[in-house]
Amino acid sequence: MAPTDDLDPRLLRAFTAVAAELHFTRAAARLYTAQQALSRDIRRLERDLGAELFVRTTRQVALTPEGERLLPYAHRVLAAHDELAEAFRGGPRPLLVDLNSDGLGHERVLDLARSLAPDLELMARYESGLTGAVREILAGRLDASFGRYGGLAPGLRERLEAQFVRYDPMAVLLPEGDALAGLPEVPLDALAGRDVYAGAGNDRTPEWTDLAARLFAGRGIRIAPPAPLAVGKEEFGRIMAKAPTPVLAVLSFPDMPGCVLRPLVDPVPLSPVSLVWRKGLRHPGLDVLRRAAADLAAREGWHRRPAGSWIPDGEPGAP
Repeated sequence: MAPTDDLDPRLLRAFTAVAAELHFTRAAARLYTAQQALSRDIRRLERDLGAELFVRTTRQVALTPEGERLLPYAHRVLAAHDELAEAFRGGPRPLLVDLNSDGLGHERVLDLARSLAPDLELMARYESGLTGAVREILAGRLDASFGRYGGLAPGLRERLEAQFVRYDPMAVLLPEGDALAGLPEVPLDALAGRDVYAGAGNDRTPEWTDLAARLFAGRGIRIAPPAPLAVGKEEFGRIMAKAPTPVLAVLSFPDMPGCVLRPLVDPVPLSPVSLVWRKGLRHPGLDVLRRAAADLAAREGWHRRPAGSWIPDGEPGAP
């Protein structure tokens, strides 16, 4: 019997049915298939194995010695195949969706997806930064995330797929005592000559630091040097009170103690946000998540750019 690298379980199932019935017509009825298709499958299996498995006459069908040799192996392979199918018959595994952090607005997409498919399990995770999340996606520990796809390194983008979701208006987070905190909107030029924190040195968020560098270029705004990452509202507020440096943010950024969030204008900078997942991923939860993102974008006008807005040149993923 010639070796084979990849036997189709369907062919083995055809073989075991004929071996049990020793009759092609009865075996075909047992498998709910046509006798011609069953005969074709047996010939293909014999060709793949390089062995004759049955002796056929007009009056009877019998196993050859090679067929007898194959039969116990075929039963074991099919039993393992059935066990595998049974293990996953209860439904797909949960889809792990990174929302970056609480309050950024991505949870609206997740909430709608959950309402559209209540039988699916879509679980939230919080990775704080698309580049960091992508490392987890490519390692198989996350399925999808949100963020600036165009800011990822090209070597990462080629291993991913993305769907543009929205333009997120950008803002500045200021300590309550800052001279600009009393303004309803902060013109970009008002930040000239100042340091603004934009995640420099954080290896989870280089796409955000790159966006800041593009926005600040030629405007006299400096990116603040690296600082320890503050995790949690209270810790963030404590650091802001201790080192009152403005922070580049988005309008959906959650409230922080001791701080005020002000939209940036003249121009209105926009952060393009995409849903990102591993290339080739197939999961019904991803399908419904993409549908929810598209539905919300259409309903809320997320793809519309206000007059006088700014996005990085050549940003992929944004229409």
